Amino acid sequence: MDLTIRPATADDLDAVNAIYNHYVATSTCTFQLDPDTAEERRAWFDGRSAAHPVTVAVAGGEVIGWAALSAWKARCAYARSAEASVYVRHDRHRRGVGRALLLDLLDRARAAGLHTVIGGACSEHPASLALQEAVGFERVAHFREVGHKFGRWLDVVYMQLVL
Repeated sequence: MDLTIRPATADDLDAVNAIYNHYVATSTCTFQLDPDTAEERRAWFDGRSAAHPVTVAVAGGEVIGWAALSAWKARCAYARSAEASVYVRHDRHRRGVGRALLLDLLDRARAAGLHTVIGGACSEHPASLALQEAVGFERVAHFREVGHKFGRWLDVVYMQLVL
């Protein structure tokens, strides 16, 4: 597969939102309960910075995945820490897209002078956790029953990579 990772543009937001909202409706990989509107996605995108980019994976002219670095916490002392998010279109799993997006995101984090990247996943998603471990993240926390979605309590495992 011919895959390109590049910074996202406003023209990509419909595809980004479609990928994300699929998981909002069907999965515990996000704890968001309601789909993002186009306006909410645009506001999220407009709030990005050089240290917190959004990227997209493009194959065959289609956006098939996206990734973002977000502020870990609002307090100033956390400014060099970020949280990584990676989402791959549901019909494009297990083809290296998530790994390519995550590795690119880590390169961007280093270039932005970040010191550490936090990742994580619901414990029901071992493939997400395995991907993070495969690129060097370490498990640092397991929070039990911190989310509630689809009528059940969910655990979250946090991962960390010191750059």
